[in-house]
Amino acid sequence: MRKHPDRHTYLTETPIPKLIPALAVPTIISMLVTGIYNSADTYFVGRISTQATAAVGLVFSVMAIIQAFGFFCGQGSGNYLSRLLGAGKKQEANEVAITGFLMALVIGLLIAALGNWQAERLADWIGATDTSRADTIAYMRIILMGAPFMTCQFVINNQLRFQGSAMYAMIGLMCGAVVNIILDPVLIFGLGPVPAMGVAGAAVATVVGQWTAALLALLFNLKKNPDVTLGRRYLRLRKDVVGQILSVGIPTTVMMAIGSVMNFGMNQIFQKLDPEETATSVFGVYYKLQSFFFMPVFGLNNGLIPVLAYNYGARNKERIREALEFAMMLAVGVMLVGLVIFETIPDVLLKMFNASDKMMDMGKVALRTMCLSFPFAGLCIAMGSVFQAFSKSIYSLIISVGRQLVILIPAAYLLSLLGNVNYVWWSFPIAEIASVILSVFFYRKVHREIVDKL
Repeated sequence: MRKHPDRHTYLTETPIPKLIPALAVPTIISMLVTGIYNSADTYFVGRISTQATAAVGLVFSVMAIIQAFGFFCGQGSGNYLSRLLGAGKKQEANEVAITGFLMALVIGLLIAALGNWQAERLADWIGATDTSRADTIAYMRIILMGAPFMTCQFVINNQLRFQGSAMYAMIGLMCGAVVNIILDPVLIFGLGPVPAMGVAGAAVATVVGQWTAALLALLFNLKKNPDVTLGRRYLRLRKDVVGQILSVGIPTTVMMAIGSVMNFGMNQIFQKLDPEETATSVFGVYYKLQSFFFMPVFGLNNGLIPVLAYNYGARNKERIREALEFAMMLAVGVMLVGLVIFETIPDVLLKMFNASDKMMDMGKVALRTMCLSFPFAGLCIAMGSVFQAFSKSIYSLIISVGRQLVILIPAAYLLSLLGNVNYVWWSFPIAEIASVILSVFFYRKVHREIVDKL
């Protein structure tokens, strides 16, 4: 990313149609790379068996929890330090940065230790069956060992994005993804003196890729970041700093953890309808595919938040409004593109994962149904940036709980009583429409109570 002599001026004065794409594109690329991360293992493991594909899909909920804690520290510290930098308080921003990093490291180590200790029980909890249990445990144990790298990577990358340095975060993620993709076929199927490790090899490739991304992110932060320094001299466990991180981080963590609970609930429903685990595999593949459209919108969201936070600190009301309108338009546009692709070529998408004939038939119906929720989701994500930037993440939490637990799971269960898994897919657009209504209510409330009073 090109260097700006005055980051504050850049974020508070650059024209919005130029600024948001400049911040969002590196983040969008980073998010797409994350989608490749999540899909690479499934792509190669799909060459082994449907059960192996199901195992990787099941462990995705565990990875989501690890990522949730990384976002907990990254979003909480990044949001706060962005507002501090916007107000010209660099010393306090440094204290927030190092506190968030160390919190992530400790949490990652605890997840690795506790997760491996209870790996077999955890496999049962996430829905592993007799046919997929061994692969699930083998894959999950190694993924859990990489938890410290994953949490620290998310913290540093989020802090860089909140400062408008998304390019550095993108480079680290891309390098990690390249390492992951190169190692996947080598470790899964073997090459020369390297033995075939199967599902475990996919997990090792993922962890090495995460380690690479975390190391590069740390180096960029130490060597290339002029605004924030991760130094021991700034480590002061102040109650107000920890409190601010928690106020944003806890709702973010709970929201992502809710996603794991939702995955667990949906997998239980699918297994009762389809003991052969075809529906579970389709559901796992759908989440890999939809990430290629959701991730760009999340990237747009992450590019928007520092603009909102900086201009909130600078008391620039009109600029906040302009940024929000522009971002909403882009978010809905991206999701409409995703909807068209899912509706027109679902078979092409499923073939990427070596889908069986049964999986292909079920998957085409699933993709064409669930993608109807895309435009509504794009609008919700854009509005959610307001809640994150202004430390109102509790509203995002309420919306997430409502969408995934209060509406989605009960709707899916009721539809499953009809005896056909194809009805269950409709629970997704139903839940997303309801979440739009709730998002609009909270968005208008925040706009009235905060933005209008600047």
